Amino acid sequence: MLKNRKVDFWFWVKALVIVFMLAFLIYPFCTLITRSFFSSKVEGVTMANYIRIFTKKYYYSALGHSLQVSLIVTLTTLVVGVPMAYLMSRYNIWGKQYIHIFIIMSLMSPPFIGAYSWITLFGRSGLITAWFEETFGILLPSIYGRPGIILVFTFMLYPYVYLYTSGAMGSIDSSLEEAAENLGSSKLRRLFTVTIPVIIPSILAGSLMVFMTSLADFGTPMLIGEGFMVLPVLVYNEYMSEIGGNAHLASALSVIVVLCSTTVLLVQKFYVSRKNYIMTAMRPPHEIQLHGWRRAAATLPVCLVTFIGILPQLVVLVSSFIKCDFTGFKRGFSVDSYRTIFNRLGTNIRNTFSFSAVAIVMIVILGMLISYIVVRQKGWFAQIMDLLIMFPFVIPGSVLGISLIVAFNKEPLILTGTAVIMIISYVVRKLPYTVRSGSAFLQQMDPSVEEASINLGVSPMKTFFTVTARLMAPGVLSGAILSWITCINELSSSVMLYGGKTSTISVAIYTEVVRNSYGTAAALASILTVTTALSLIIFLKVSKGKVSVV
Repeated sequence: MLKNRKVDFWFWVKALVIVFMLAFLIYPFCTLITRSFFSSKVEGVTMANYIRIFTKKYYYSALGHSLQVSLIVTLTTLVVGVPMAYLMSRYNIWGKQYIHIFIIMSLMSPPFIGAYSWITLFGRSGLITAWFEETFGILLPSIYGRPGIILVFTFMLYPYVYLYTSGAMGSIDSSLEEAAENLGSSKLRRLFTVTIPVIIPSILAGSLMVFMTSLADFGTPMLIGEGFMVLPVLVYNEYMSEIGGNAHLASALSVIVVLCSTTVLLVQKFYVSRKNYIMTAMRPPHEIQLHGWRRAAATLPVCLVTFIGILPQLVVLVSSFIKCDFTGFKRGFSVDSYRTIFNRLGTNIRNTFSFSAVAIVMIVILGMLISYIVVRQKGWFAQIMDLLIMFPFVIPGSVLGISLIVAFNKEPLILTGTAVIMIISYVVRKLPYTVRSGSAFLQQMDPSVEEASINLGVSPMKTFFTVTARLMAPGVLSGAILSWITCINELSSSVMLYGGKTSTISVAIYTEVVRNSYGTAAALASILTVTTALSLIIFLKVSKGKVSVV
């Protein structure tokens, strides 16, 4: 029996996955934690870094700013996303299918394009700011600082709440609401006492994604924070400082970020587990048919929010063709920005697509194998693997980048600044999309097909690749396309890991914006926007309109 187990295909697959996760997730993060308890100023193990963080205002205020912004953004996205989900799921909104696609596109855009676009419009030399000042002599409020970060995050992240909530509202059993109506409850009261309490798990899931994404985001506060320091930016400054950063302190800050994310995740799971939300969904709610001005009144706020959400990508596309120089945008249109990026930044473009392509191949292969283990090979090992795969969702990209640098910046394996470490970071961070998608698809498949193949004498390995993998392909492809979109748009880990020859489009956009080269930044961002839109169209075709965020 032991001999057969050693040569079993799935035994070696499990061994391969364990080695991969140990080498590129567990070991780097453990190294990061260990590093946080050392200091260049104190010998041996010390709590000096943590003491400094919680006693120096510069550091603990950044923690407060991060939590404050994340909490406020979570509330503002609830205020925007839940009503949007209700209107879209219950009423015959004009152009509902196209609005749904635009909402998803606003979520799938590069995380810092929103900040860049608002700078283009409302920055000190922004298009609208300059127009108001020249035409009316009015100086508009600044987009920089905390209000700007909250504004950008709200319209960038509300789709998380919308997608989770609309899916739950579309599958709720209408008999619950009908029972409340028969007891004399008004429509508004039914919404707050029946509908929303029943879908609380979905709302909290969307809120959790908003909180963790806003807490971990680096690009937006870096571009428009201007002195409003948050943890991801502080981590970056401490580790990458040109005047000599403190790697030990950066490690301690990184551990605190992860602890905050993990705590919120555990609180959410604990709250949901305390109540029973199970119900039958035999009678989904019917779409209410509105006509005339009522339909227009329901459609208008949905279109307005959707337009604001998609505005950054529209601004990017248009501004990429506007003439500009080192002072800002000029009158007239030109393709000079595109000529510049293809002549000067062609390496960044090639790196982005080549790194992402290699990462996607690895993600698809690993995603298929891990999905099968999680769903079909039930047991303690599958549960541990499922937990480890989802761990990158809790780790911000900048923290993952630092942990990989700390782990692989010394002998015997030096990977810092190479293409290998960039690809590994993409695989580790984006693998959960494909695993979740593949697992969901595999759970709907009848295992009798595989069992029949094995009973006919076909080996487990051949059965997997000739039968199971082919049946899983649509589900895995859906997750892989989402992984691809997030790979090409990745900034947080890339900005920590890149070297002179491994810079990507996202890093180049960030660098160009910092240098006030808005034209080239817009042209680079347009490439990402168009690629994202095409990938999303393919995803919607493959998934037949069914969207799963995680």
